[in-house]
Amino acid sequence: MTGTTVVEGEQAPGPVERPGPPHAVRTGLVLAALGVVFGDIGTSPLYALETVFSIDGGAVRPTPGDVYGVVSLMFWSVTLIVSVKYVGVVMRADNEGEGGVLALAALARRLYSQRGGRSGALLLVGVVGVSLFYGDSLITPAISVLSAVEGLEVAAPSLSHVVLPIAVVIVVLLFAGQRFGTGRVGRLFGPVTVLWLLALAAGGVWRAASEPQVLKALSPTYGAAFVVAHPGIAFVAMGAIVLVITGAEALYADMGHFGRQPILRAWFFLVFPALTLNYLGQAALILDHPGAEHDPFFLLYPEWARLPVVVLATAATVIASQAVISGAFSLTRQAMQLGLLPPQTVKQTSEQEGGQIYLPGLNALLLVGVLVLLLAFRSSARLATAYGVSVTGALVVDTVLLLLVARVLWGWRPWKLALAAVAFGLVEVVFLAANLSKVAHGGWLPLLIATSVFVVMTTWRRGREIVSVNRRAKEGSLADFVEEVRERKLPRVPGVAVFPHPGKDTVPLALRANTDHNQVLHESVIIVTVVSANVPHVPAAERLTADDLGRADDGIQHLSIRLGFSDQPDLPAALQQACDESVLENAVHDISDASYFVSRGAIRRSRAPGMRGWRKTLFIGLAHNAADPAAYFGLPGSQTVTMGSDVDV
Repeated sequence: MTGTTVVEGEQAPGPVERPGPPHAVRTGLVLAALGVVFGDIGTSPLYALETVFSIDGGAVRPTPGDVYGVVSLMFWSVTLIVSVKYVGVVMRADNEGEGGVLALAALARRLYSQRGGRSGALLLVGVVGVSLFYGDSLITPAISVLSAVEGLEVAAPSLSHVVLPIAVVIVVLLFAGQRFGTGRVGRLFGPVTVLWLLALAAGGVWRAASEPQVLKALSPTYGAAFVVAHPGIAFVAMGAIVLVITGAEALYADMGHFGRQPILRAWFFLVFPALTLNYLGQAALILDHPGAEHDPFFLLYPEWARLPVVVLATAATVIASQAVISGAFSLTRQAMQLGLLPPQTVKQTSEQEGGQIYLPGLNALLLVGVLVLLLAFRSSARLATAYGVSVTGALVVDTVLLLLVARVLWGWRPWKLALAAVAFGLVEVVFLAANLSKVAHGGWLPLLIATSVFVVMTTWRRGREIVSVNRRAKEGSLADFVEEVRERKLPRVPGVAVFPHPGKDTVPLALRANTDHNQVLHESVIIVTVVSANVPHVPAAERLTADDLGRADDGIQHLSIRLGFSDQPDLPAALQQACDESVLENAVHDISDASYFVSRGAIRRSRAPGMRGWRKTLFIGLAHNAADPAAYFGLPGSQTVTMGSDVDV
């Protein structure tokens, strides 16, 4: 821990050049994106309109004015927030291909730090956003799977007692399959999603054809008239209407897995039209058959098709869960590289797409959390009261960061920023305010999750700062150590010794312990520092910088490895690259047999100021459960030795 904490970089390299994939690959990515990215927003028709008509015991009535008004608000919410804001604008503000609130916050920090501005608070804004996203990551799988399986209560009422057990089994299988990677999952789910979206469109067209005047709901005037006629009801209804845009943040967070173009094409050519047609079809059904508003989705289909649709919906909600799970994986790796979370095991699941990863520890935590929600709430209707707060909060955070980025990156004028703030921010603030009214009825849950994540992230970041200060006091000056080694004339043993360490100003504790206790030094000593930049990827040609520390003949040198927050930290590979490119001294030709000495002493709680006692206890617990630095840096176990001394926090 003490010598392996990733250090944040302050400057950012230039853009990464990536060759464009061939047409066949792009087509495959579109299909894979359909199977991962759009599951959440693509399953909103299961519960969105039903939830609107169930608020306050039926405050929204199945009359033409209310139905047209609600569907109009739904359509224009999706158009404005998803199509315009996220797909049209936010996804253009990617951080070199990576998306998500942390990538956006890191981009904002980089832009403002380059202009000499203060950018520290921007990362804190990103922490708030990612904390809210984790709340969504737990609730989405639970409510999506439950809402689909509950279709059995319509298609086969005698099977209603097995709804919860089936939902539990599906969730367990979903998380068990994550180890195969989002690429394989996407290829498996992609065709299912296409079939699901076609079923949405078919059901909508079939019903809308019987009530063609429902197309009038696409006019924004009906939404405005509904708000003017029933302002109080409309405000409360906004807390349920927001369900149609859940998953918008996941589109952006999953961009690193597939890229912007596949997501854009899939959205405009298939997903958006299918969703629109289905909402229109449900509206037509409610107008034709008042009373159908209690389950408009499954009643949309003829009786013979309902059971197959339940099966298809169940598969689709599994895909919905995949969208937020993949996003959580991406955001967690970004948080680790930015020093907001302790190191965890990250497994690369694709040789072609760097963003496709699997985090077994996070996967297990999400599984436990989702199962607890399933067993505690037991129905999608109860979970719906908890849904929305985290989603709308994340939307507002993204808008704040987007405006800050647009001001510098694209040079938006004040009038354009104000227009975007009103068009996006005002609508999202209304959504957030409407959902805050549900806090006492379950909305506290995502806020509790977000608060917990926020506390963990800020505690880990602050604890690292304290430990780094105390560790440096024990390590002493590296320059003085080099001179001391020359004067002591320690025996040199054959081989290469590598010491991962946060910088070149102080001595790695493992190096000091080795010389103090063993009284020897290897012929070649390499102190390695991994620096995390505020960009997702750093080109291989710009990653390595070597320093002989002022003495070219003492066999001690420092190597800085610069990585983006989405690059895999692999020290042996980086060292081999340094040897191949003669970045290191000529004396080092082969790094394959090097010995790695990891500085990792126990962290002790002290009475020193800087952090409250309970947060120190939390930090020590997080450090204790962090991934082994050897595994985190990809060090070979048979060649790695852990040593050091205790450090106070």
